[in-house]
Amino acid sequence: MASSDAPDPTAALLQPSVDKGPSALEKYNIPTKMGAYLIGILVPLLLSYVLKNRKKGKLRGVPVEAGGDAGHTVRSYNFPLPIEMPWEGASTLADLFEQSCKKRAHAQLLGTRKVISRETEVSPDGRPLEKVHLGNYEWLSYGQVFQRACNFASGLVELGHERGERAAIFAETRAEWLIALHGCFRRNITVVTIYASLGEEALAHSLNETEVSTVICDRKQLKKLIDISTQLDTLKHVIYMEEEGITSEPSLSGRSSSWKVSSMSRVESVGRERPVDADLPVAADIAVIMYTSGSTGLPKGVMMTHGNVVATVAAVMKIVPGLGNRDIYLAYLPLAHILELAAEAVMVAGGCAIGYGSPLTLTDTSNKIKKGTKGDASMLGPTLMTAVPAILDRVRDGVRKKIESTGGMSKKLFDMAYSRRLAAIEGSWLGAWGPERFLWDALVFRKVRAVLGGHVRGMLSGGAPLSGDTQRFINICLGAPIGQGYGLTETCAGGTFSEWDDTTVGRVGPPLPCSYVKLVDWEEGGYLTSDLPMPRGEIVIGGPNVTLGYFKNKEKTDEVYKVDEKGMRWFYTGDIGRFHPDGCLEITDRKKDIVKLQHGEYVSLGKAEAALSGSHYVDNIMVHADPFHSYCVGLIVISHQALENWARNEGIAYKDLADLCQKPEAIKEVQSSILKVGKSAKLDKFEIPAKIKLLADPWTPESGLVTAALKLKREVIKKTFAEELNKLYG
Repeated sequence: MASSDAPDPTAALLQPSVDKGPSALEKYNIPTKMGAYLIGILVPLLLSYVLKNRKKGKLRGVPVEAGGDAGHTVRSYNFPLPIEMPWEGASTLADLFEQSCKKRAHAQLLGTRKVISRETEVSPDGRPLEKVHLGNYEWLSYGQVFQRACNFASGLVELGHERGERAAIFAETRAEWLIALHGCFRRNITVVTIYASLGEEALAHSLNETEVSTVICDRKQLKKLIDISTQLDTLKHVIYMEEEGITSEPSLSGRSSSWKVSSMSRVESVGRERPVDADLPVAADIAVIMYTSGSTGLPKGVMMTHGNVVATVAAVMKIVPGLGNRDIYLAYLPLAHILELAAEAVMVAGGCAIGYGSPLTLTDTSNKIKKGTKGDASMLGPTLMTAVPAILDRVRDGVRKKIESTGGMSKKLFDMAYSRRLAAIEGSWLGAWGPERFLWDALVFRKVRAVLGGHVRGMLSGGAPLSGDTQRFINICLGAPIGQGYGLTETCAGGTFSEWDDTTVGRVGPPLPCSYVKLVDWEEGGYLTSDLPMPRGEIVIGGPNVTLGYFKNKEKTDEVYKVDEKGMRWFYTGDIGRFHPDGCLEITDRKKDIVKLQHGEYVSLGKAEAALSGSHYVDNIMVHADPFHSYCVGLIVISHQALENWARNEGIAYKDLADLCQKPEAIKEVQSSILKVGKSAKLDKFEIPAKIKLLADPWTPESGLVTAALKLKREVIKKTFAEELNKLYG
């Protein structure tokens, strides 16, 4: 109870006013109304300054003493030691999956859209295009998914898959992929993951090197297996995932009679009838041998233990705010890629729902979506997504093209809204805040957000550098953080991750709570940890997320993996970076992508490509530098719509896109665009291609020119376009 002697806070309101002399405004002859206006301006400015400096001064990573090679090492500000598991008793992916499923047995876990119909349409150039009409998402609960995984595990035993043998999953991303994975883990089976877009030679190499006895695939990939059946030495069992609407048994053409072929539903049915006790792994057991996409030569198999992957999962769960059963995650990237595999493991651990989609059905205007059918994002309404920069660049370009083609008042409104929100995000209180922000959201950005369902609250970009322009654009248009992460297959995607309140661009955040990140000197390239104003060097990642090495490749493993005197395992990435004062990492170069020109200038090919991809004419680009010349050149896969719109406006006649790409006027226009974009990105003149070749055909994983993660296969492209590159230097 309050004391009776305490002053009454309302007393002053009841007292008669006392004349205290002129106010400060009156003293200096400032009218009261004008004073109010000044206060209205100065207070936000002062608050802006204070808040901006508070954010600027926030420490996100701090230096730490570490073993191994000398360097500048940084850890997460909030975690003195690397964390290894999300909660006690969840040291393996099998533990994490089982505990999460039993905790929330009736909650939705995996969603798949029902295929209503498939049709074939003919494109303007005569190519057949499959179009699908998709229905609503149909869901499996956590309990149902767990039971199916248990059934599949028992079915594998009945099938004859023996202890110690490996299984491979070779399929597009879908619910059955994850069910098969966890079914294998319940029998402590090491799973070999293989990109669905892998070529025949790399596919045979991956299966033979790991001596796989069972392959789990979809019907499309089964055809690829049949084509190389005579090259496969150890394969005994093939389990295929059924396709909705297709009831016929797959034809083996008599070329693989030694295989025992079963449908996944049949394996699950047998396992349900004859259940077998689980044989669960421990943290040190190898969970996955993940074959990289092979940007150079044959792919290498990275050996990941259960403990490695769980460490990354635990770390990400610590930094994604509010992760829980209200979140819906849209899964469409390859599960054979560690970015997607780790992301889905995080969602399962966090109790989220996962809805499956495809890059070809992602939005209402995606290539494979039948007109009038909703895309995956519109139907699902995800709150969380992952993406690679190439996909985000296409979203940005698509929105910009739509705005440009609409023109008029719509374009003026968009430009005004964008500039106002940009000012706010960059810390100015003169930008669009409060009611004005809601106004622009309702008038302008709501329509853009509807492209991805309208509910996205956070997005992670990984796999390659994301340009600052795209990061800002997506961030403003979606109204949600888009964080860059940095990690590799060899570190289970763990390394660094942008925090949600960090609005800067061009950085990849502080170390994840599972990792230490170290810079070591690369004297040959001139990158030193003693450099000012920021330490620079090769990026080395240490912690429980660092994998064991490459399967049957000790020489390469010893080259890039080291264990220090304290027992911590380190991976030497080959990437070059620098640490900002707040402990955030910025990737600046890659050792393999740095070329010294004739006059001694160094060109970072990846840096130049990331910047120049900001041109609306560029769908893809490879910058090429020859040490015997003083300039670099570029191969540019053209954005069809952008170049054709320009040609139409300029009245330029052409037969087809390939013909347009040869026109001197088109080359000059694109050259001018990348020069402008390069200058705005502060590239030096020698980093911008002096000569370019325009290409009409896209670079896809199927063409073999990019990986499944859409990274350039630089050596393959150089070989494919050797004649064109020579002419550019001619």
